[in-house]
Amino acid sequence: MGSLPPPYLDFSSANQGNEHHHQEISKDNLLAFFKSQQDLLNHFFKHLDLSQTLDFSRILLSTSGTVFFTGVGKSAFVANKICQTLISLSFRSSFLSPLDALHGDIGALSSSDVLVLFSKSGYTEELLRLVPCAKARGAFLVSLTSVPGNPLAGVCDMNVHLPLQRELCPFNLAPVTSTAIQMVFGDTIAVALMAARNLTKEEYGANHPAGRIGKSLIFKVKDVMKKKEELPVCKEGDLVMDQLVELTSKGYGDLRRTLKASGEAIFKLSVGEMCNRIPRTIGPETMAVEAMKKMESPPSPVQFLPVVNEENTLIGIVTLHGLVSAGL
Repeated sequence: MGSLPPPYLDFSSANQGNEHHHQEISKDNLLAFFKSQQDLLNHFFKHLDLSQTLDFSRILLSTSGTVFFTGVGKSAFVANKICQTLISLSFRSSFLSPLDALHGDIGALSSSDVLVLFSKSGYTEELLRLVPCAKARGAFLVSLTSVPGNPLAGVCDMNVHLPLQRELCPFNLAPVTSTAIQMVFGDTIAVALMAARNLTKEEYGANHPAGRIGKSLIFKVKDVMKKKEELPVCKEGDLVMDQLVELTSKGYGDLRRTLKASGEAIFKLSVGEMCNRIPRTIGPETMAVEAMKKMESPPSPVQFLPVVNEENTLIGIVTLHGLVSAGL
């Protein structure tokens, strides 16, 4: 790995003689940092061994047990995040703290499991101490490292080299490029596994029931609509003014447009004369998120959608307020 930063990233001379000297960050300097990070990431993509990566992906896909991830420091955060991504994709995965593992948690490992060890250098003492204990449990060990010929790679069953030219940090110390590489690698593998498993949107949504993603993929109109018995009921010949209480008592009487358009004539309007004979409607099995799109579509947005069955009979109403309240 190189140790000298590009000239435009070497600001050591600017701080000479004044440890706490501050400079303004210019647009050009900021762009230079992003460009440099892009170049470093491109180095990773260009030199990544796809044969190693394919073997690693197949091991994760074929394991009958749990895929455990571990790491120390910033690598631990990455390992935990990749683990959570896999869990959200319906893979059995868990984070294993190397410290806790040596104090009892190693008991979670079995011969059907895979243990993935994230380490930039491959010299991380905590991981090296963990290896013989994990091997004794029969787990298959894979190290993900960036320094060639490191000891961790030598004692694991498999190693994937994550090419790292240098850290973006001008001192080549702060793990800002190496962790970005680990994250990109892990998340890309997760998506590859997702594709291999043919995970559907519905299955993915089922793992996120409380979030907007899940709700948009799970909730149907029938789940959020107000049923017919909850709606205001008026006869077509009734005068609007005589039915104001019924129309507004259940929260579904939006008379503002009619009042604005009719003025004093509203006193003589019947319910039948006021109603829209060709309203937008929607079916109960339609996804709720589609109902919201239909409400907001041209020529003008609406607050309510009648829900009709196959016989075009009213069975309920879905409201914009109800959809928003449901988190859609």
